[in-house]
Amino acid sequence: MTPDEASHLDLLRRYLRAVETFAPRGVVAEFFTDDAVQREFPNRLFASGRQQDVRAMMANYDKGRELLGDQTYVLRKAVVQGDEVAAEIEWTGVLRAGVGSLAAGASMRAAIAIFFTFRGGKIASLRNYDCYYPF
Repeated sequence: MTPDEASHLDLLRRYLRAVETFAPRGVVAEFFTDDAVQREFPNRLFASGRQQDVRAMMANYDKGRELLGDQTYVLRKAVVQGDEVAAEIEWTGVLRAGVGSLAAGASMRAAIAIFFTFRGGKIASLRNYDCYYPF
C-alpha cells in the first residue's frame, strides 16, 4: 500500500468515527472537498435513490442526529487502489423515534458498501449501496 493509499484508509476510518459519534456538523463537513457529491443508490428508505452535494449531506446529517440516539459503523473490509476505496460496512442505529414498524428505542441495521474517491486529502465522492435489514 502506498503512503497515499494508507492516508485514504486512515481518513475513511476517522470519517466513520466522526459520523458514528455525532461529531459537530462543521467537523464532518471538513472531510469533504467543496464540490463533493454523494450518490445513494435505491434502497428501502430512498426507493429512487438520491444525489446530494455537501450542503444537502450536512442537512441530512443533522436530521440523522435528531433521529438516532446511538449508532455504530463497523468497517468489515476495505480495498484501496490509488484514490479509490471500496468499503464494506455494518451499520446499526438506535432510533429516538419510530421508523416503519420499528418503535423508538429499536435498532435498525444495514449492510453497506461505499465506494469513496479521494482528492487532495479529502472525500470527493461517495457511492452508497445501503442494504437495510427488514423492519
